[in-house]
Amino acid sequence: MTDLSLQEPSGKLGDTLVEGVALYEAGKFKAAYDLFYGCAKAGDATAWFWLSVMHMNGDGVAVDKQMGFKCCLKAAEMGSVQAQTNLGVMYIQGDGVTEDARTGLMWLCRAADAGDTGAQFNAATLLSAGKVVDKDLETAAKYYRMAAESGYFPAQARLGFSYRNGFGVAKDCQQAFLWLTLASQHGAGSAISMLEGLVSEMTPDELHRGHQMVEKWMQDHRGGAGDVRFRVSTN
Repeated sequence: MTDLSLQEPSGKLGDTLVEGVALYEAGKFKAAYDLFYGCAKAGDATAWFWLSVMHMNGDGVAVDKQMGFKCCLKAAEMGSVQAQTNLGVMYIQGDGVTEDARTGLMWLCRAADAGDTGAQFNAATLLSAGKVVDKDLETAAKYYRMAAESGYFPAQARLGFSYRNGFGVAKDCQQAFLWLTLASQHGAGSAISMLEGLVSEMTPDELHRGHQMVEKWMQDHRGGAGDVRFRVSTN
């Protein structure tokens, strides 16, 4: 449900956070909570983020969504990008706080602009659907591209779809081919079926250039994006 990777710590406080993460991953939640609590009181945003996760999930403490929200808000206001992403989804889904999609989108965009792949994808999903916030296909395509460039294949599929249909970007069969090909390599069914239809309409020259774009992208990029954090659903 959430990516719990730790932001880079430093100094003695950072060492304590690392110890807390190790305890958490070992299932020693009480000891982990005590360490995170001490670091949070000392003013560490990442520790507030972890306290939020533990309260939201009920890890070693009773599930307390409102407390989880408060800890997440504290971390987000202190600059934790992870917390900003989760906070955005909390607002959008009304999880621990009164539902407020506009405020949720604001936090997601803040984290997205800071480079968080999960926030980029979530913000794009909201903006492209236009159900709980105003539709903005151009901004959605921008965030899909940011996440796609990080190697996140669901965003690659959505970006390919955008180029295929001209949603927020000019129609471009070669860009569509690039992103749908990358997504299809991960078994994305929608990308595979759309790619098949696209290929049937492309000229040999367009296909050749499309394959060159894929090869160049693969050469320029190594690795991929980590798991997203809380996910937005538009169902």
